[in-house]
Amino acid sequence: MRGRARDVFSAYKRVPSRDYLDNSNGKDLPQGIRRDGGNPSWSRSLPHVLVATVSCLLFGYHLGVVNDTLESISIALGFSGDTLAEGLVVSTCLGGAFLGSMFSGSFADGFGRRSALQFSAFPMIIGASVSAITNSLGGMLLGRFLVGTGMGLGPPVASLYLSEVSPAYIRGTFGSFTQIATCLGLMCAFFIGIPAKETRGWWRACFWVPVIPSALLALTMGLCSESPHWLFKKGRGTEAEAAFEKLLGSSHVKVAIEELSKLGSVDESETVRLTELFRGRYSRVILIGSVLFALQQLSGVNAIFYFSSVVFRKAGVPSNVANISIGIVNLAGSFIATMLMDKLGRKALLLCSFAGMAVAMGLQVIATTSYVSTTGALYLSVGGMLMFVLTFAFGAGPVPGLLMSEIFPNRIRAKAMAFCMAIHWVVNFFVGLLFLRLLEQLGPQFLYTGFTMFCVIGVWFVDRNVMETKGRTLQEIEIALLPAQ
Repeated sequence: MRGRARDVFSAYKRVPSRDYLDNSNGKDLPQGIRRDGGNPSWSRSLPHVLVATVSCLLFGYHLGVVNDTLESISIALGFSGDTLAEGLVVSTCLGGAFLGSMFSGSFADGFGRRSALQFSAFPMIIGASVSAITNSLGGMLLGRFLVGTGMGLGPPVASLYLSEVSPAYIRGTFGSFTQIATCLGLMCAFFIGIPAKETRGWWRACFWVPVIPSALLALTMGLCSESPHWLFKKGRGTEAEAAFEKLLGSSHVKVAIEELSKLGSVDESETVRLTELFRGRYSRVILIGSVLFALQQLSGVNAIFYFSSVVFRKAGVPSNVANISIGIVNLAGSFIATMLMDKLGRKALLLCSFAGMAVAMGLQVIATTSYVSTTGALYLSVGGMLMFVLTFAFGAGPVPGLLMSEIFPNRIRAKAMAFCMAIHWVVNFFVGLLFLRLLEQLGPQFLYTGFTMFCVIGVWFVDRNVMETKGRTLQEIEIALLPAQ
């Protein structure tokens, strides 16, 4: 269902924001923007966008909250030294996110985007509270699983909601807020977790903190407009007009409804069978999407985010300084991606990203050898991790999701995206579960060499299989990628 909704709005997404801005003189305006009316004010929809992105802020926070607190949690709950249990504290959350993401599309279509975002806050409130008060490993795992279901449900719906309530000319800018909010959430987790090693029981406060923004998300979404696109699909045209007036202004309601009527008439997704994805003319694009999401996770990026404190401590680097630096670099990379996506193109960013990540992981491998002095290893370790995060953030992080919505034909997009997201969360789960144990049994040199090889494979795979989609229509992409029937 989530893919169906994306089909409806894909026509807006293909036009970069600057193309709208450059056409302010009224020439060659994109469809749906009239010469006499001008562009709607972005300030009307901005509050709704900011409220929805709180779910992405929470997503980033819960990803990073166990980074500095994991050692204190393991001591307090009695599983210190058990790397499998420590891995479960991380990966159980990802299992919940997998479950939540599986139902996010159908929930958003059945109950509305606003209600779905409100609902996503409740498992995060309950789960964070359980984790904060628990005195056992089982309670912590239950809390992390509940939080994960909210994490899996909220951000996908937030991305959909943003695309539906944003004016067309600023949609790309508003859409990038989700990635930026996730980075800010990670940075908040790093900062708040700093006292965890010195202050007994501080880890409990770290889990109480996100309860406040989760509650605010549930309350303030009730004050926001429902998606006019969802209202229109449900046959509630009058309410859709009122929502458009609230978001765009009264002078733009007629144009918006006219365009929605044209776009809403095309839907082929109901005829797709799951078996069609794995054979025949669609198998190639499914392979590209699945492999890209798998390589995204096998590059080792989440191992860095989840366990950077442990890794840096082994290298002799103060974890507080390292984690804050990672957050800042991640945020900087996200801004770079926003600026370059429509200039360099998707394929160029992916190639540069995987190549840079391979070099960065290679520096980590060199730092673990006996040929480097202690000081040299320290610089290589810190520099390599920061370089890895930067190159990931401007390419391999944001590009695969965007690319999938472009290369998947309208007919299969819903089920294809669901399948590729399943690959994403499954690989993510096992990386989080097994990283510490593999680090303990194989050593950092062997493990980082493996991550380096996956990054090199990423460069080769992108060069051989990924087509540049910048500036191409969806029809051109489909003709280029799919064989004729």
